[in-house]
Amino acid sequence: MRILITASGGGHTGYAVSLAQRLHGKTDLVFIIPESDTWSKAKVERYGKVIEVPKPRGPYDSMTKLILHLPKALVKSLGSVSRKFDIFISSGSNHSLFPALIAWLKGIPIYNIESCVRFTKPSRTASILRPFSYRTVLQWDEQKRFHPSGVVYGPLYEIPEYEIRDRGYILVTGGTYGHKLLYDVVSQLELDNVVLQCGNVDPEPYRKRHPNWTVFSFDPDFGKWLAGASIVISHLGKTVIDAALTYRKPVVIVPNPELKLTAGWEDARILANKLNAVVVDEITPSAILRAIEEARHRSPPTHPDGAKILADEILSCSPH
Repeated sequence: MRILITASGGGHTGYAVSLAQRLHGKTDLVFIIPESDTWSKAKVERYGKVIEVPKPRGPYDSMTKLILHLPKALVKSLGSVSRKFDIFISSGSNHSLFPALIAWLKGIPIYNIESCVRFTKPSRTASILRPFSYRTVLQWDEQKRFHPSGVVYGPLYEIPEYEIRDRGYILVTGGTYGHKLLYDVVSQLELDNVVLQCGNVDPEPYRKRHPNWTVFSFDPDFGKWLAGASIVISHLGKTVIDAALTYRKPVVIVPNPELKLTAGWEDARILANKLNAVVVDEITPSAILRAIEEARHRSPPTHPDGAKILADEILSCSPH
């Protein structure tokens, strides 16, 4: 069996990794990643071949950029999706749209993954692909409300790759695009032991202000930082799923109001209940400090291993 998976950056790449960990060595895997996305490449290339296709639009990009990138994305997608593949898995984002639709035109069954942070309304990509999909993959029961024909597998989280320990630091992360508002507020606090992952936000101001912190933009072995953290503070994304369910860490969720294409505070509150996490409604120093103290006394629950359930289904049957 040959499987083509989009690893479309950020949490979307995280879904691809979660499945690849369960499928690796049992089938041939090929990944479509955004062009020049070195982080996604480093995450998935250990599991299979990598193809790069332009991502039409990021969360901060204008419609003009989307229009300019569409022709190149279409041409590259046409050359990347062939009938030699048995299954296509969409991890979401607009980057997955062209490859998925071309797969459908070529008769390749599509597994269409809905985001783990969507509770109040569906993601645009999952909604567009639903009529063309063999299966719409849901991670929570609540998603049946807007995907009634979808199948609930459970959250797609990664297998731990590092020993789970408490090394005493607070891990602050904002994903691929970063969360400058959160970083600036945490930077005002008198916290000594912090590991800060900045993503696309310039790390230098935080390095200069806090020379005792560990500050970096990206690390493909990000799991080691999750494994050693005391508490994880993160934006609303797949990182909080892996922090709580893979590495069993207390979590503080701080949605990024600048990301217009993502879920919002109500989704964060629902996810926080699922993970026994703390959600911050107002991004201020006092609110962050209160959330840290509250999180110290919480433990994550357990949930079904959605990635294993889905991988086992893919391996056991052919949807053709």
